[in-house]
Amino acid sequence: MSVLIDTAGLRARDRPVVLLDVRWALGDDRGRERYLAGHLPGAVFVDLETELADPPSAGRGRHPLPSLQRLQASARRWGIRQNDAVVVYDASGGLAAARAWWLLRWGGLSDVRLLDGGLDAWVRAGGPVEAGDVVPEPGDVTLTGGGMPVLTIDEAAALPAAGGILLDARAGARYRGEVEPVDPRAGHVPGAVSAPTAKNLAEDGTFRPAGDLGRRFADLGVEPGSTVGVYCGSGVTAAHEIAALAVAGIDAALWPGSWSQWSADPALPVATGPAPVSAGA
Repeated sequence: MSVLIDTAGLRARDRPVVLLDVRWALGDDRGRERYLAGHLPGAVFVDLETELADPPSAGRGRHPLPSLQRLQASARRWGIRQNDAVVVYDASGGLAAARAWWLLRWGGLSDVRLLDGGLDAWVRAGGPVEAGDVVPEPGDVTLTGGGMPVLTIDEAAALPAAGGILLDARAGARYRGEVEPVDPRAGHVPGAVSAPTAKNLAEDGTFRPAGDLGRRFADLGVEPGSTVGVYCGSGVTAAHEIAALAVAGIDAALWPGSWSQWSADPALPVATGPAPVSAGA
């Protein structure tokens, strides 16, 4: 699976691509404002909250997957036509853009890439930016679904005991239960392994090389061929972890409800501390 494209590769492409700007951060609603101030030429703004997720609920989490029909309508608004190539980016190392990358792959598109390093890498390389809004001609893409594996809450919970690996992509302090800034309870799913998403990136915001990522995940017990599931707070940065795993040659499934779904049910057990603990321990 080709996941990344660097700035040189993007500028050298001999056919047009659909560029999507997915600037978003938890608790920060200024993504569109920043997009309007400056973005890659021709890039269309994507609103993560309204276009890459259904409304939040206790039963499905803070960012449930949109229906395939809703995602297709958004993709057409973004100007995606059948057989188009798509490149997504943000200004946070791909932490938000990976949600669009994963969803479009899930929807059935094959030629979708993350711009490695995002807007910052583009500007460092001397790439031009433009201000204002871009409203493309509507596309005609048809999404078929089934392009990426998904876990239910029960499947995710059962993965560690079944011999699989369940990775928790949140910051270590949230995994350990030391802080919880947004969800109902602090801690992690019993048996899950801490794998903070930020460690997928080099200091300049680009993805670490494939070999480095492979060694990182091997240290966490993940090898090519392992059965791997990933969750985070609400299924956004977990997509970034899946992208990093793919760079390392490892397939993984996303649990969309993630910790926001699990922690909302007081009947479900919560583990704390730095090490995975099984539910029966």
